[in-house]
Amino acid sequence: MTIDKACVECIINQSLRVANAIHASAALTENLKSTVTKMSKTFSYDDAPPEIASYVYEEMARIAQKIDLYDEVKELSTKKALSFVPFLKEHISTSQDKLLIATKIAVAGNVIDLAAEVEFDLDEELQKIFHTDFAHDDFALLQEKLSTAKRVLLIGDNVGEHIFDYLFLEMMRELYPNTNYFYMVRGNPIINDVTVKEAVEAGFDKICEVVDSGVNTPGFAYNRANTYSKELFDSVDLVISKGMGNYECMSPSHRSDICFLLKVKCGVVAASLKKEVGDIICKMV
Repeated sequence: MTIDKACVECIINQSLRVANAIHASAALTENLKSTVTKMSKTFSYDDAPPEIASYVYEEMARIAQKIDLYDEVKELSTKKALSFVPFLKEHISTSQDKLLIATKIAVAGNVIDLAAEVEFDLDEELQKIFHTDFAHDDFALLQEKLSTAKRVLLIGDNVGEHIFDYLFLEMMRELYPNTNYFYMVRGNPIINDVTVKEAVEAGFDKICEVVDSGVNTPGFAYNRANTYSKELFDSVDLVISKGMGNYECMSPSHRSDICFLLKVKCGVVAASLKKEVGDIICKMV
């Protein structure tokens, strides 16, 4: 999907979030905002929002002289997510439908998004997620695809959320042990998205193959991916895509059997899905 006029204001507002995250001075804050505002005049409406974000965040990183604008925030997000793991594992172990609960937990983690139009409280989401239905519910189809898939690619989204992806992947491995699993991450720090660094720190390399996509976008932009990632994306039996950025980049996609798992956090994505902000989505295409 391509950007909407509403995306422009959202991206400009993200400059202030960055300024806050890096404890910027008043002068640096104004520089960041004015630069992004100026850039917004030349945004291409043929690009997906994550593609626009890549240009903007690279320029903000240059101005701030900081490679990873959200390094401190990502560390805190990971620690907070880890604090919920015992509680979540107990819910999974006592559930009569462990895969469904693990899938919902993975979606609940999608609220950890520093570029979203609307913010949600992680504690609240995790308390209610077990009793919340998917607004678009293709879970049965996802389950069916998993039962026959030999190779499954899970495309990650945000740091902190990746801890819940780990629980989800663990459960898939337990239920479908003969399947080969891959966890794909961003090629470099962009917003608070997961990279190889955070994936390895979380132990993903012990349970699956961690794949550096090579993309510099907060979403899997196929045209920017490295050769191996493209080949993997094209050849696996099932792709499970986490979050709005990946949805924006892969809607549409040249391949089928993609399951989008996300929390709707902005009006533009809500309109695309014909759902409401706040809805949780399990959509197979």
